Amino acid sequence: MSKSGGELKIVEAITAADRGKFIDLIYTLYKSDPNWVPPLRGEALELITGIEKNPWFGHGYAKFWMAMQDGKIVGRISAQVDSLVLEHMGKGIGHWGMFESIDDQRVADLLLNTAETWLRGEGMTSAMGPFSISIWDEPGLLVDGFDRPPTVMMGHHLNYYAKLIEAHGYAGIKDLHTYELQIDKPFPDIVQRIVAASEKSGKIKTRMVEKSKFAEEAAIIMDILNDAWSANWGFVPLTPLEVAHVGVKLKPIVYNDMIRIAEIDGEPVGFLISLPDLNEFTADLGGKLFPFNWAKLLWRLRKPKVRRIRVPLMGVRKSLQGSRLASIMVFQMIEYIRRTAVENYGAKRGEIGWILEDNGPMRSIADVIEAEVTKTYRIFERSLV
Repeated sequence: MSKSGGELKIVEAITAADRGKFIDLIYTLYKSDPNWVPPLRGEALELITGIEKNPWFGHGYAKFWMAMQDGKIVGRISAQVDSLVLEHMGKGIGHWGMFESIDDQRVADLLLNTAETWLRGEGMTSAMGPFSISIWDEPGLLVDGFDRPPTVMMGHHLNYYAKLIEAHGYAGIKDLHTYELQIDKPFPDIVQRIVAASEKSGKIKTRMVEKSKFAEEAAIIMDILNDAWSANWGFVPLTPLEVAHVGVKLKPIVYNDMIRIAEIDGEPVGFLISLPDLNEFTADLGGKLFPFNWAKLLWRLRKPKVRRIRVPLMGVRKSLQGSRLASIMVFQMIEYIRRTAVENYGAKRGEIGWILEDNGPMRSIADVIEAEVTKTYRIFERSLV
């Protein structure tokens, strides 16, 4: 355990300068981790700036703190209360996240105590995390799979964090898994037969999105998502403002052939979003786009060739879940994406996730296509009463 003798104190990150320091800590803590991919600093700042940059603040509010020692930042944490979490996950559930710390239990305790005290003062009866800052951003703490870099929009953490959090009294309550598989070879024969039969029948039509109409396409996808995931643990619906924000944010990095919408009799009933692993393009940028890295990134995004793709989201309307049609639809979508990823982007590996540990249907699909768990993220909880 790393310890130094200086006095610890907590400082709330209020000003723009404070928020900058809050974000910059990670670039120091992780600089020697070969599997860390520096996030783009501007995007990280937007996440915590307020409703003008992040529509999550339309239904939630948060505080951000830094632990200081000898004039240096040695840790950080957020705490947040979300009206949609209270409505859909349960009354009294407060969240914390964006946890980073040197390997010192005193620092971790100070940060977690600060977040818990504030949550308790807001009437919360339990503290759950990490969520940075919502379940739609980067949920969970990496507890297994430190040996490879994360794919786009997935978190990466230092391997001693779980020890610090558990020593403070937290217990894991839910695991989220990512699965990886080889995609530059065909899926097993059973999948090929299902897809061939579905194409022959013609009942299910799977189409690419139209990027020129991406706002409308994003609204269709998010409508299916809010319906399909509504019974899942941790589900919080995306608001219309968040849907619009997602559309604007994703448009520059999505490709028509990597997102599919499945239709029955012309009605959209399922979707699959896949992304080239953009972390492969940003890993060497140091989190900075200016003054010159933006041109480098734009060039790389023109005709991207990547080793991995990621499927972050997939959904089928609740009315079809558990049906034979739903299974056929899913296999058709993932096979079309597999072909596209290999032929157009040169990908050899695919990642699916995250997937809840008790999501039986999705785990069964992963088993059929011979995917294996490569990373596990854990949600922790502690009572505040």
